Amino acid sequence: MSATKAFTFVISVLCLYSVFGQTPKARFEYKYSFKGPHLVQRDNSIPFWEYSGDALAGEDGVRVTPSLRSKKGAVWSKNPLQAPNWQIEVAVRVTGRGRIGADGMAIWFTEQKGTEGNVFGSNDQWKGLGVFLDSFDNDNQHNNPYIMAIANDGSMSFDHNSDGSSQQIGGCLRDFRNKPFPVRVRIEYYKQALTVMVNNGLSNKPDDFELCLRAVNVVLPNMAFLGVSAATGGLADDHDVIYFLTHTLHEPGAETAKVSEAERQKFEEEFNQYYKDLERAKEDYQKENPDKAFDPYNIPDDKLYESESNREMRQIFDGQMGIQHTVREVSRKLDELLGRQELVLAKVSSLPSGGQVPQVQQQAGGQQQQPVYTDTIKRHEVDRVLNNQNDLLQQIRDLRTIVNDVQARAMTIQQSGGGVQQGGGGANVNNQMAMHEIKDRLNSVSNDVSVLVNRPQPAMNAAGCPPPQSGSCLTPVVFFVAVGLQLVVMIGYMVYRQNKEATAKKFY
Repeated sequence: MSATKAFTFVISVLCLYSVFGQTPKARFEYKYSFKGPHLVQRDNSIPFWEYSGDALAGEDGVRVTPSLRSKKGAVWSKNPLQAPNWQIEVAVRVTGRGRIGADGMAIWFTEQKGTEGNVFGSNDQWKGLGVFLDSFDNDNQHNNPYIMAIANDGSMSFDHNSDGSSQQIGGCLRDFRNKPFPVRVRIEYYKQALTVMVNNGLSNKPDDFELCLRAVNVVLPNMAFLGVSAATGGLADDHDVIYFLTHTLHEPGAETAKVSEAERQKFEEEFNQYYKDLERAKEDYQKENPDKAFDPYNIPDDKLYESESNREMRQIFDGQMGIQHTVREVSRKLDELLGRQELVLAKVSSLPSGGQVPQVQQQAGGQQQQPVYTDTIKRHEVDRVLNNQNDLLQQIRDLRTIVNDVQARAMTIQQSGGGVQQGGGGANVNNQMAMHEIKDRLNSVSNDVSVLVNRPQPAMNAAGCPPPQSGSCLTPVVFFVAVGLQLVVMIGYMVYRQNKEATAKKFY
């Protein structure tokens, strides 16, 4: 009986993952998007969009509110988006002179266009979704800047005194003010599951996002307007929208709109004609300006070759970036796995009590018999899986801390090596040997992490695997922790040896 229950559990989990674990297809909606440069037209309008209040449209984006007190502005799409599943990505820049800013901005998905109001520049009691970037701490809880999402059916008023903490469906504490790059917010709504990913504005990589919130069973209207609003109060910030990109999400097997053969040929002819005109213009320019023509082989000598030290440091940094990228990919996959588990848990919770899945059998005449209940996954088993995933996440964070420590110590050795190099040639040789050892160790750790990520997961009852009660197998996390400790000890010993050598040279 236990084997039957285990088989039923595996089949149920695989079926749920096959339904909820597929990646949807995205289709870009240009009528619900805008992006610079050359954003505005001659009449200062944005195609398919309209702005109001104190908003100003420019060549590279929209300044929703300037850094002046008591200003409100908004930008809304002219037409509603009709799609049950969608994804929007908004790049914003919030800058101000003070340490504290106000009030914030909001990203809207509502049935009606917003009017000027007291909820981040838009009206209260909206019907739809609002994702708020709150800059000011109204409740004195020291939890701002904060990003949160609130779903409203049109009857709820936003609680300004508590910053909406009791009304939110999820949120995260993220500092989005005065960042070197625009902060990007990606909102995905697929099969009543809402996911908000945030880029912290410290890098400009396209896929560098962190999970902010995820919620299931979120009911939103199928047709709604898109918009962004902002407001300032006693304190003021510049609230800018760099771009607003919208995609509709479709199931992998669903058919989307296709281009006809006549339109495809027309587009190909236009492209070929444009390409020929461009090549002809390049040739004419080179003939008219032969002195300004670019010679790809005329490269200065200082840029053609790199020094040995620069090459070694580049290899070390490449290894460190590879480790960081691998750890980030592991974290992203774990976040996706947790999200899918939450979807599975939501579906399992909606099953009848007793943890049974009804299976309806059909007779030969097409009639349905009474459902037969089969025992499946229990709540405590799901909790055990979630606890194991949380433990694995904590161990990955410890590994990331060790890698950062190795990087900091490598930078310390580089700086100390520059000062000791003037004392003699022996210290330089030792520094080069230390750098080679660090490089070899980092390459080894990077290869081990890559093997761990790409290793196929074994089956639950695979042959040759020891039983779960035995603790004789060495887990990958313990192995990486041991390797990290060895690296720390080795780096500490090399630093100590260099300090001793530098001290001894002072007496000669």
